[in-house]
Amino acid sequence: MQIVLPASIPPERGDLITGILEAALRAVEPAAAVERHLRRDGAALFIGQQTYDLTRFRRVMIVGVGKASVPMGVAAARIVGDRLASGILVTKEGHASAQLRDLPPATLRQAQGRPCDLQLFEASHPFPDKRGVRASQRILALLQNLTPDDLVLCLISGGASALFTAPAPGLTLSDLQSLTGTLLACGATIHEINTLRKHLDTVKGGGLARWVFPATMATLILSDVVGDPLEVIASGPTVPDPTTFGDALAVLERYSIADEIPPAVLTHLRDGLAGRISETPKPGHPLFERVQNTIIGSNRQAAEAALEQARADGFHTLLLTTYLQGEAHQAGRILAAVARQIAASGQPIPHPACIVAGGETTVTLTVPSSQNGDKGIGARGIGGRNQELALGAVTDLSGLTDVALVTLATDGGDGPTDAAGAVVTGETLARARLAGLDPMDFLARHDSYHFFESLGDLIKTGPTQTNVNDLAFVFAF
Repeated sequence: MQIVLPASIPPERGDLITGILEAALRAVEPAAAVERHLRRDGAALFIGQQTYDLTRFRRVMIVGVGKASVPMGVAAARIVGDRLASGILVTKEGHASAQLRDLPPATLRQAQGRPCDLQLFEASHPFPDKRGVRASQRILALLQNLTPDDLVLCLISGGASALFTAPAPGLTLSDLQSLTGTLLACGATIHEINTLRKHLDTVKGGGLARWVFPATMATLILSDVVGDPLEVIASGPTVPDPTTFGDALAVLERYSIADEIPPAVLTHLRDGLAGRISETPKPGHPLFERVQNTIIGSNRQAAEAALEQARADGFHTLLLTTYLQGEAHQAGRILAAVARQIAASGQPIPHPACIVAGGETTVTLTVPSSQNGDKGIGARGIGGRNQELALGAVTDLSGLTDVALVTLATDGGDGPTDAAGAVVTGETLARARLAGLDPMDFLARHDSYHFFESLGDLIKTGPTQTNVNDLAFVFAF
């Protein structure tokens, strides 16, 4: 994977910026992260701080779900070696590495060439699809009839909430797809979205742990959620769920969307609130006594690696936050204000400066997709939170010299686009006006992709096969 910056960044500065971004991604490379936390020495398998005696287990199985599941799964299979019985990996379409893409559902091979039944599937994200449901059914079939003599190694990364889908009884895939679209459009946070998902799906909110019990399960997690809350990452399939049906209904009320969701979803949640449907397993439930959860990579880890590289390149550095949230375009204005402060006073750090902010912003869609006749979503445009954050900074950065704002979705895919982010400089607004582009118009239509595409200022990396949320960089040279 190689990051190529737009021509609006001079080559000598582009090389520095590229090196810093690539350092961030290397720090959370999934296979390396697995190898730091999973090790085998003979019959001893070391997972995080715990040791498992492989002679105690009849079978060892791997289940990997998420955008990073392929590199995580291949690394884990290589380490477990001859004790691996079987497994399934599910990843986002296009995220399987080139040498594996033509194989599903086929047998992968470990480093020593011994065949093992490790199958690979691709599915849709952020909207679940039939492929994801079928792959999830295959996972549950694989994990049927487990005993205390079995060990399940679970590998979780960003995107798993959509890729690992088993609608609760009475609900359909279409119900969940419709709900997902409504939640994404209203600006709900990932915590709120996953609170609903956990109460509408049998494998989320500790559901997978319940299915695996009484086997032993160890889960390695690449976090894509601000603050790394285990119960939110991938909708917490292997951890206790502190949220309730009441919390899920409160999300619908908060955004006034109860009338916009499928009736079956509302009925299910109300039945749960009334006690007619069992709650998700809560903290203290005995089924989690045989479950280990370990975070192996996070947004902060990527941000700190970027700063380390920036310092080596001669920058003064500052980690502003790894809790950046709120409306994307407003976050862009805040970061532009930081850049302007550096230019005016050399604060909070002097030139040359590299400031990093990590997190996950939101985009609340305010233009109906039906507007503008048969153009459909074109009336609202396309983009992602990283591109919208960058677009929000265009006007406020205007006129500044030797400054750049760079945004990056660490998985390489920002929203439903092929871009990872965008670049903004003090010249972006002037260039846009010369091209007849009004950034406020594009922002009102949430059409950040076409704005930056017209200027040649998109960043495209292709799938990085990792996912630890978003990073934004403020550079002052």
